[in-house]
Amino acid sequence: MFNAIVWLARSGAPWRDLPERYGSWSSVYSRFRKWIDDWILDNIFRILSLEAELYELSIDASIVQAHQHSAGAKKGPPNEIGHSRGRASTKIHAAVDAYGYPVYLMISEGQRNDINYAIPVLEQTNIEGSLVMADRGYDSYKLIDYIYENGSEPIIPSKKGAKFERHCDWWQYKERHLVEKYFLKLKAFRRIATRYDKLACTYHILTNCPSRDSAQKWNLNISVTAPQA
Repeated sequence: MFNAIVWLARSGAPWRDLPERYGSWSSVYSRFRKWIDDWILDNIFRILSLEAELYELSIDASIVQAHQHSAGAKKGPPNEIGHSRGRASTKIHAAVDAYGYPVYLMISEGQRNDINYAIPVLEQTNIEGSLVMADRGYDSYKLIDYIYENGSEPIIPSKKGAKFERHCDWWQYKERHLVEKYFLKLKAFRRIATRYDKLACTYHILTNCPSRDSAQKWNLNISVTAPQA
């Protein structure tokens, strides 16, 4: 079951093109929807995140184009597809640990500012004692105060032209490349690099699927037998 979802995320293929070795596509899709509604897939990702090395935490965001097939969702929860000069898009906000493994992911409309989602992302984990790294776009008094209030230290350069330039450990700041590399790995999955899904909950779960690589690193068994046709 989980292997079928990962195959779809990596290939970018529609559900009906799912290989027969994974079972009936309709059965796999029904189980996938049920796992979303029951929070099973979300809980798998959260369990993996419990093993994160949080002494370093890097945050960033990356924008993806939304395909025309992602339009037309029925009225309901926001589908997190924005409209700007760069066409329809969705933005992925991520926090990764000291080894570059994802700790928490969030999606928003593509035109939303990165800084607006920094605190909501950090609120999902215990950052006490962490070095929180981000680029200049996250230079905000509100975020800096939040990091200090939670017992962690910001490694965030001041914006160019700032009246008071804050000290930044540039040697430590180099470790922020881990979040950039994570997005490179994430966008190797074609169904994530381009959004085809109408529902925000479906796309959000698919962005979590590459975390299975983390499961293999941590020797956690999350494989599930594919449903029979």
